[in-house]
Order: sequence, then structure tokens, then C-alpha cells
Amino acid sequence: MKFLQVTLKHSAIGRSAKQVATIQGLGLRKIGQSRKLENTPAVRGMVKKVLHLVEVEELAE
Repeated sequence: MKFLQVTLKHSAIGRSAKQVATIQGLGLRKIGQSRKLENTPAVRGMVKKVLHLVEVEELAE
């Protein structure tokens, strides 16, 4: 199964409510925090909405 490592690189302050909710939905709270998430269409769609705020790495495990 493949995973994505998503790291919050920029603050969500001043962003739209939808973007803030998406970041919270990904489980990110603080700048620099990372989460290892399954590579599913739902997660990829969420990442695409906030791609300018996060850094994404694909992990093969």
C-alpha cells in the first residue's frame, strides 16, 4: 500500500474557511507537523486543495 507524507509548511491564518477545514481534516495543526496518510482519491483531493500550504512526499511501503 502506498502512503503520502503531508507536512504543513505555511500557516492557515487568513485562508478561507474551506482551506482551514481541509487542513484540519488532514490532521494538521502546527507548521512543520507531518502526517502519514493512505494514498486514496479522497486524500489526494484534499491535498490538491491546499497544495500551496503543504509539502507532499510519496512513500512506498
